[in-house]
Amino acid sequence: MHGGGGGTGPGGKKRARIEIIPLIDVIFFLLATFVLFTLSLNKSNGVSVQLPTAVSSEARDPNGTVTISVTDEGALAWDKDLITLDEFLQRLQVYRREFPDGRILINGDERAFFAQAIYVFDEARKAGFLKVYIETHVR
Repeated sequence: MHGGGGGTGPGGKKRARIEIIPLIDVIFFLLATFVLFTLSLNKSNGVSVQLPTAVSSEARDPNGTVTISVTDEGALAWDKDLITLDEFLQRLQVYRREFPDGRILINGDERAFFAQAIYVFDEARKAGFLKVYIETHVR
């Protein structure tokens, strides 16, 4: 005589069940991981500044670049390190020796003085860099 419940199949063996709650937890974890990963893909290597907007902006490739940031107070940063003008010139020369085809990405705050960004641009060109870009926010 067979009982009617208990999750047993023919022959008294337990049937395999798929637990849906842990599966949903795993799916949400993977979704959150991918969202955070894609948000970090286009992060700037420089300090946080409010970029000017431009309609004609193109996607940038941060590989092989150094980011020079010009803050709204006029401070300079090499990637994430705040530096002085002398340190900027020294690092520029060292970077030129190590990476002759390196690229310079100017990450200037939209409230920064234009002359400061031009100074960085001019010094990078004088150091011999041919690929100097100004980072903007796509409108």
